[in-house]
Amino acid sequence: MTTVNDRPAGQLTEQEQQWVDRFMDETTLFLGPDPEIMRSHQISQRSPHEDAAIAVGVDRLQVERIRKRIAGALDEGYEMCEAQGAAPGAKWGDLTTAIYTASGDVSYLSCHGVIAFSAILHHPIRYIMKYWKDEPTVGIHAGDGFIHNDARYGNVHNTDQSMIMPIIRDDEIIAWVAATIHEGENGACEPGGMPSGSETAFDDGLRMSPFKIVERGELRRDLLTFLQHSVRDPKLQLADLKVKITAVRKIMERIDKVIDEVGIDTFVAALRTTVEDVDAEVRRRISELPDGTYRFDQFMDSTLKENILIKFACKITVKGDTMTVDLRGTGPEILNRAINSPLCSVKSMMMQAILAFWWPDLPRCTAAMSCIEIISDEGTWADASYDAPMGQSLQASFRGFSCMQALYSRMSFSTPNKYSNVVANWFNQINTFLWGGVTQHGDMVGNLCADLNGMPGGAKPFRDGEDAISPLFCAMADTAEQEVMEEEVPFMQLVAKRLVRDNMGFGKFTGGMGYEMIVSAEGTPQWGFMTVTSGAKFSSIYGMFGGYGCGTYPLAMVKGTNVYEHFRKDNTKFDLSIEKVMNERPFPDGRYSTSHMGLQFDLAKDGELYMISQGAGGGYGDPLERDPESVVRDAELGRISQRVAEDIFAVRYDPATFRLDHEATTSARAAARADRLQRGKPFAEFCKEFVTSEPPKDLPYYGSWGTWTPQERDITATVYTIDGPERVCAPLEELPIVMVPDRREVKIGRLEARIAELEAKYGETVTRLT
Repeated sequence: MTTVNDRPAGQLTEQEQQWVDRFMDETTLFLGPDPEIMRSHQISQRSPHEDAAIAVGVDRLQVERIRKRIAGALDEGYEMCEAQGAAPGAKWGDLTTAIYTASGDVSYLSCHGVIAFSAILHHPIRYIMKYWKDEPTVGIHAGDGFIHNDARYGNVHNTDQSMIMPIIRDDEIIAWVAATIHEGENGACEPGGMPSGSETAFDDGLRMSPFKIVERGELRRDLLTFLQHSVRDPKLQLADLKVKITAVRKIMERIDKVIDEVGIDTFVAALRTTVEDVDAEVRRRISELPDGTYRFDQFMDSTLKENILIKFACKITVKGDTMTVDLRGTGPEILNRAINSPLCSVKSMMMQAILAFWWPDLPRCTAAMSCIEIISDEGTWADASYDAPMGQSLQASFRGFSCMQALYSRMSFSTPNKYSNVVANWFNQINTFLWGGVTQHGDMVGNLCADLNGMPGGAKPFRDGEDAISPLFCAMADTAEQEVMEEEVPFMQLVAKRLVRDNMGFGKFTGGMGYEMIVSAEGTPQWGFMTVTSGAKFSSIYGMFGGYGCGTYPLAMVKGTNVYEHFRKDNTKFDLSIEKVMNERPFPDGRYSTSHMGLQFDLAKDGELYMISQGAGGGYGDPLERDPESVVRDAELGRISQRVAEDIFAVRYDPATFRLDHEATTSARAAARADRLQRGKPFAEFCKEFVTSEPPKDLPYYGSWGTWTPQERDITATVYTIDGPERVCAPLEELPIVMVPDRREVKIGRLEARIAELEAKYGETVTRLT
């Protein structure tokens, strides 16, 4: 008999190891996101069933017929969600339907809807298969349905909720079908599901890891009740849950007919073949791109509570048929601010750029990004850790889109084969109102206006960008109809969809224009608005090849007045625009103010005005090369002012008749070019004056300063101590935890310091006054 002392210390027998493994499996304290699952965006290995089905031989015509049948089924499910959904996101197209292989790879996505989901919805299915399939208390059976929304387990952000159901034949899972809708309200610390005010992960609202809510075809009322009690709008939670279940079942009904016609093996082979075909084609298309390294850095100008400058770094390297996307050098996560994003969310918007702007002809599936390596350090605001709040994860995710869109235009510019047009940057911000409170019907609600769906497009090398056309994440989405919303919520868009003069990315071809929105509540005991946008001080997007980026966009408010009462007394005051209201100040009892657009939930009294503008798409090319007649036409239509026509485009015309002055324009443009040459200087000389060793001392800055390299790995960060803000430069893993102090405490500290200063100067008089 072998005793413990007879064996080397630390070694266990096979039997003992089994006992330890069993004990550990049965006493797991907590199942968090699986890093192995969450950090992988590669397609899975072929299963034995897939291998056997493909080995028999694949009829390509049959595969194509199956794909078309699947696409039709998915589009039918999409249209059901759009027509029947209760959430604004459902009504205006912010959703998707999809079919997956048994291992969870997206094989086909609906032709309409949000393409970004094709990069992330394999995560929850892989989690279900790994942790719940053989779990005795859970299991996977025919008719089961799993719900989830937590982005840390695979989603764009926590406002999206998925319904996932397996297709089972002969007791084997052969595929999955899912529907995902931007529901909005999710019980977060602020209404509407995208809280800019969240300071911990617990402020982000519902965080549903994948769990079973439909069991063998029956909706679990106990779990439904829990979800309804966790949100402000319980009717919405039930209504759209039923919509997603119905849509998925309709898709499965269509798929069942396909399987009955072609057989299980042929169907399984078709799903897998689609995935592998796309993977092979992506590798081929990468090989067509010029080898090299391409960089694109972006900056966010606020935490949505205070002004900062935080970097999103991106470097793409192409060599042969390989592509590497390197995000190292991006700023560190801020552990008590909402702007952090899990890496999978950033990847989802990268996929959006690939399948909407790089190669829009490819089937929308996981494989479109599978062979692209993505390098990132966990602990940045674009690759946040588990405990970071993520209520405004789109702030980092949208920049993942912009870097891929901008760099592909550069990478593909000289290639002979074009799969899409070169496009300057699409506008990439959430310029809309979130809202919540008690409606005129007595219901507690919270959600958003779908005006972010009116993002303008970037200019192309041969034409202007489209005005207020669609969000970057959903080409087929629609903007909200305010008249429909007014039946449900107690506010009006007093101005909605009016294009704002001069709001374009200037260039040889101009970016699309954005519109302004002015809202005001009335007839509610409690109502409030939020805005969740950056870019009020630093442009969110750039132009291309000499074109201008978008402007900067503040929030304007008029508080302390009831404009409805003014309108009833004098209807001429209904002539509103942000420019007119803020310059002319037509409501004498109002308090006029502007601020950045990180407005936390703000209670609105009847008739108070909240005013924002949608952004602009990036311009393309030198504005001095724009056709002068096009400039004059824009001026005549009120799209640009005379000042812009003259100062930016150097065009001269008669402002009364809008007749172009050819000679004066030629002279003005020659003078503008001469002035450029006079201002210009050699690049090395420019760098000596412009490039500094570190950011300005008074600038709260986060991220690498310059170009991050494996040798120069320092990240700059502003950290806060009892003595105030301090500058720290160190590799990411050596930085202290970054937390921003509470703004109210900072303000109180400044006021106390001011009082102390006055007391020292004036003595007891100040003490008595305070």
